[in-house]
Amino acid sequence: MEPQWLTYGKRLQSIASTGLHFTRDRFDRERYEEIATIANEMLSTLGNVPIERISDLVPDFARGYATPKVDVRGALVEENMILLVREECDGLWTLPGGFADVGLSPARNIEKEMREEAGLMVSARRLFGVRHKASSGYPADVRDFYKMFFLCDRIDNAIPKPGLETIEARFFGIDDLPPLSRGRTIEADIHAAFAYATDTTKPAFFD
Repeated sequence: MEPQWLTYGKRLQSIASTGLHFTRDRFDRERYEEIATIANEMLSTLGNVPIERISDLVPDFARGYATPKVDVRGALVEENMILLVREECDGLWTLPGGFADVGLSPARNIEKEMREEAGLMVSARRLFGVRHKASSGYPADVRDFYKMFFLCDRIDNAIPKPGLETIEARFFGIDDLPPLSRGRTIEADIHAAFAYATDTTKPAFFD
């Protein structure tokens, strides 16, 4: 679970964002702008980063109703091994995936991510879980996320290869996992993937 004050800061920021988008009253606008300033100062202090960095993380501020971002992750399990990709940005490993793109369904999004990050054609077979990032074991984040996890089936015989944002792509056993990019994937995600790959009747989990 994330720190309670981080939750408060994110909620205040989202209230200010939504309020500024919808309000037509100049006095309300001033109040929402003050709330946004306070929220960003809180998040900046909690994250120990410049306040400008907080603003950069929310490029759609006051442009609509504030909602969580959506992150999709794909699990390809073969012969008791799971496909992971190594991120160029931090040199650490994760399940393939990323932000969901507008115009594509969740399943089509993860199929695209698998192709772009690991060079494999897959079919999304099953949604096996949805996590609220702030309610799980990930590092604290000033943004709010829903993380959707899919089991995938390979539809080609290509060898995994890195893409534009990855530098390696290969399979690992559950007892031989590399250092993980924990803002993206934690050990619980990988253990869940193995569990759902072996039990097709197991109901999907969600927060």
